[in-house]
Amino acid sequence: MTENPPMKIAVASGKGGTGKTLVSTNLFWAIQNAGISATLVDCDAEEPNVAEFISGELLNSFSVTQKIPVIDPELCKFCGKCFNYCNYNAIVYLPANHFIQVVEDLCHDCGACIVACKFDAITEKEKDLGVVQTMFINSNAEIIEARANVGVYSPVPVIKKAINSLNDRSLAIFDSPPGISCPFIATVGDADFVVLVTEPTPFGLNDLKLSVETLQQLKKPCGVIVNRAGLGNRDVYNWLNDKNIPLLLEIPFDREIARIYSEGHLLVEEKPAYQFQFIELLKTIERIVKI
Repeated sequence: MTENPPMKIAVASGKGGTGKTLVSTNLFWAIQNAGISATLVDCDAEEPNVAEFISGELLNSFSVTQKIPVIDPELCKFCGKCFNYCNYNAIVYLPANHFIQVVEDLCHDCGACIVACKFDAITEKEKDLGVVQTMFINSNAEIIEARANVGVYSPVPVIKKAINSLNDRSLAIFDSPPGISCPFIATVGDADFVVLVTEPTPFGLNDLKLSVETLQQLKKPCGVIVNRAGLGNRDVYNWLNDKNIPLLLEIPFDREIARIYSEGHLLVEEKPAYQFQFIELLKTIERIVKI
């Protein structure tokens, strides 16, 4: 069903709580149930929860670290070159007070300050950012989880390491962080197609518009799944029609679906009709990508 190399599909949303993980876990499970090799990457590194719905055997785990520059004030000549070279404003430089210090949370590990310093005043230390774990589900399925440490300013390096851990044999699904900030950009950047999950409410439509505008700038094709269909009004549908954005699937506002999800179960397992719907979703995405 899939091409070579296999497709990468990001499942994203403009806001939290729309059902993004509901879609990504059930799409993944339906695909592997159909005999297609699939990998689900939990890119919501600040709050990964895919493993709450699908558990497996831990295959491997590795830490993600970042090199942080350390400036020795005894060796520093306060020339300001490292400050000028830093594009991320990660160095506080007060020459009149002979004060210079790295703001670790702003550092991007680019190494520019070390190149700039001619006095060997800058060394590096390792900072632990998080962990990437790979879990074996069965011969057709595995999960890669990105998990940033509490207090880490940006989970982007952890997300990128998780995505780079993919093999080249499996169709990949990225469970994206909510919103449209840097973690979202890092996740959808490698995707061939982005599934946006929304709800038919004013808040859902507002954040959907922001997501679509961002993806258009990135030149990423996308389609929309409306979760909790029947909850609000028709504004989302009218907007999709006006913008010629494909409606991929509707998931009804249903108490039983809410129960299944809240108990950590899979929709495709407890309501087998959804197995067919999620496989049809994959086929629809493949047709769109080929156009």
